[in-house]
Amino acid sequence: MKSVFDHVLTAPIDEAPLGSAAQAWSRHLIRTREFDSSLDAAIVGGFGADRLGYAFLSGYQEAIRALVPGLAAAEMVAVSATEAGGAHPSAIETVLVETADGWKVRGTKTFTTLAALARRLVVIAGTGVDASGRRSLRAALVTVDQAGVTVTDRPPLSFAPEIGHATVTFDDAAAEPLPGDGYADFLKPFRTIEDAHVLAAALGWFVRVGRLAGWARSTQQRLLASLAALRGLELSDPTAPGPHIALGGLFEEVDRLSVELEGQWALVDPVVRERWERDRPLLTTAGRVRAQRLETAWRSVRDRPEYSQK
Repeated sequence: MKSVFDHVLTAPIDEAPLGSAAQAWSRHLIRTREFDSSLDAAIVGGFGADRLGYAFLSGYQEAIRALVPGLAAAEMVAVSATEAGGAHPSAIETVLVETADGWKVRGTKTFTTLAALARRLVVIAGTGVDASGRRSLRAALVTVDQAGVTVTDRPPLSFAPEIGHATVTFDDAAAEPLPGDGYADFLKPFRTIEDAHVLAAALGWFVRVGRLAGWARSTQQRLLASLAALRGLELSDPTAPGPHIALGGLFEEVDRLSVELEGQWALVDPVVRERWERDRPLLTTAGRVRAQRLETAWRSVRDRPEYSQK
């Protein structure tokens, strides 16, 4: 098997246009079947995508697989956390309750990405209040195709409109609770895991665009260097400050590279270039929250007695 670097540099590029997110997922599965690492699969999936939105799909799906190991390879899954008040634990009103007929989910999630295509959802729900008064959260797998789940498509966003979002209502929907704490083991780490995998897929897509357009070798070298840095992140504990800080540096490097690439976009096919201009906000939508997490990571390091800036 080729390394992921050799793959994106030498593998044939499938230029057939992708007509839907379902087609993009099928191509992802074909392209990535030889790659075991979720980050490598995100890179390869992004490389196979014909637009940034479908690269995002690859990164998002591989991030969920990193979060919940053991999911079926071909199964599309979505994380369902955001409610009317946001995705902070204090805003989550959806509940997971144990009944005589098993575990059930009740509530409404207002913004779930790819819910309409997903077979199952990773739902973050409350199970009560712990001894300290903090809301307890659990993650649970919920099959979409059941009577207790209603998926209502939301209007497309102005960027990456091919990636659908939906409101999902749960009315005593059967659920399979996952082990661990819903916040500490799922919601919190997923933010970092998703950032890393989506960035990996976007960089894979950049390499594809650069190969087709004949971008400078130095540009492609920097893209691969960023991919190498991403693959070196220690994501076994994505809530630790180190991965946050390293990932923050990588996002800054990609931002600088994006600015330097402005002149080379003139070499790119006009349709691809127009989609990039439309979809580029996809890479900055979580920028404010990411910056807050980065500051929190630095603060946790600075607060350690052994920390020194010397």
